[in-house]
Amino acid sequence: MTYKNTIREQWPLPEDLRVFITVIRKQSFAGAADELGVSPAYISKRIQVLETTLQTKLLHRSTRRLALTDDGEKARLWATRLLGDLNDFVDDLSLSKLTPRGHIYITSTFGFGRNHVAPAVSDLAEKYPELDIRLEVSDKSVDLVSEGFDLEIRIGNDLPEQHICKKLVSNKRIICASPKYISKYGEPKNIDELTHHNCLVIKERNNPFGVWVVNSNDEQKTIKINGSLSSNNGEIVLQWALHGRGLILRSLWDVKPFLEDGSLVQVLTEYSQDANVWAIYPTRLSNSAKLRVCVEFLEENFKKLSI
Repeated sequence: MTYKNTIREQWPLPEDLRVFITVIRKQSFAGAADELGVSPAYISKRIQVLETTLQTKLLHRSTRRLALTDDGEKARLWATRLLGDLNDFVDDLSLSKLTPRGHIYITSTFGFGRNHVAPAVSDLAEKYPELDIRLEVSDKSVDLVSEGFDLEIRIGNDLPEQHICKKLVSNKRIICASPKYISKYGEPKNIDELTHHNCLVIKERNNPFGVWVVNSNDEQKTIKINGSLSSNNGEIVLQWALHGRGLILRSLWDVKPFLEDGSLVQVLTEYSQDANVWAIYPTRLSNSAKLRVCVEFLEENFKKLSI
């Protein structure tokens, strides 16, 4: 057997794997082209080259949707692993140990992401200009690896076991109402009276809908709440509370300004719900300089919240 026959003559290019993963995540060639700043024709060409290199069809493409073939699903798993390992390889050998550089993709919830993560990321970009940072906010659960995220900033203690989770700052949720609501309907004197009040119901990520689980000292209490208004967005529910429409269970960072100016009043002060702020990231990025710098920077930045 000759040396030529013992090795592959052509390997997939990292750029083609990156294009492939982006097409899967965006579910369109046009969307991938827009994210990568290239033309749809370039995307189509790179996918064609990758399929030729691997000698298999990776995608079923129609006018309405894209779907992975069986080989395409295998290629997705391998491409995700290889690109991650390549990033770690470059991080380990390059100057990024001293000067973090490259892409970092962050996700967080709408409220906390917009009000606190976004300003912190702006400061991070100023301090480390060689970082290319993308922040995406959503109140839906995300899969970090399959969706290409490097880091999630999450509120609450419902944490994934398969990833590294680092607490950035302590926080809790408290029960509040506006003076207008209390004047009209009275203030609940004990936790069981919540069932007779109009509680503003919210469904965020994995939080149970219509149920408040709160703690008082070492006692945990689960209350089934009722209300005429509900939403999947915390900022909307906060606005309803400010308008006197009902009681709300919200993070202290979210309601602190309104408590200070009297727009909201804390009730049942002995009860609260743990809602710490966490950084969550895949194990394969645990030794990444850019990720480490980002997490450490956010941890220091969030101390200003005085939660």
